[in-house]
Amino acid sequence: MIARGKRNVLGVLVDAVDYEAAVDQVVTAAVDRRPFALTALAVHGVMTGVTDPPHNARLNSFDLVTPDGQPVRWALNLLHSAGLAERVYGPTLTLRVLERCAELGLPVYLYGSTEPTLARLVPALERMFPALKLAGVEPSKFRSAQPGEAAEIADRIRASGARLVLVGLGCPRQEIFAYAMRPLLDMPLMAVGAAFDYHAGLLRTPPPWMQRVGLEWLWRLGLEPKRLWRRYVLLNPAYLTRLTAQHLRLWKATPPPPTTDPLPTFPV
Repeated sequence: MIARGKRNVLGVLVDAVDYEAAVDQVVTAAVDRRPFALTALAVHGVMTGVTDPPHNARLNSFDLVTPDGQPVRWALNLLHSAGLAERVYGPTLTLRVLERCAELGLPVYLYGSTEPTLARLVPALERMFPALKLAGVEPSKFRSAQPGEAAEIADRIRASGARLVLVGLGCPRQEIFAYAMRPLLDMPLMAVGAAFDYHAGLLRTPPPWMQRVGLEWLWRLGLEPKRLWRRYVLLNPAYLTRLTAQHLRLWKATPPPPTTDPLPTFPV
């Protein structure tokens, strides 16, 4: 098990952890009924923090930020000698956490995505984990929260008996949601990115060799060029440029301190 704490990657604090340590931290928080926020960041997630300092401060307040993309794992190894042999990929981490929840009888709440996606996701998860208890399923409303709505969402989740919330709203909406809801819930919130779409069978998984060499972005770009071209064509070079500057000490990437400031509104 590797759990070496938070390390500075372009000013975003990413945890040098492996799957075993990440699963253990999430499940322990669920068992102990503790607030806990996790996100798995690839290049896009890191660069969203770099370009948005208030969001960076929110990310730095998360209990656990895993290196979802290979370039983020490489950065941890290059900058901090983290010794990570593999990334901690959101969709895979999701399955490993769900496996443990099924074994321990911890009910799970699914929040986000669309009704058609959730209609495919739920039976897929039930096939993979017959003992899994799904406490509730709630699609995204694709709008900002209204006054008092955060408390209403938290009440629904608590009333369901859930001990873990999986949040699938896309980056950065899911991180903002998890940040806003963390003070209201005594359970972990996991921002899991495209895990809902992958496990519902709506996105094809890239070949293992592309994942190993960090070319998953090219696969995703080929599947959704109109939606993703700006993310990859613009952000990937910017990430590499800043990483090189940080490594050569030409740029001091100073992480903003974690924040606990409440948000007046957030995406739901």
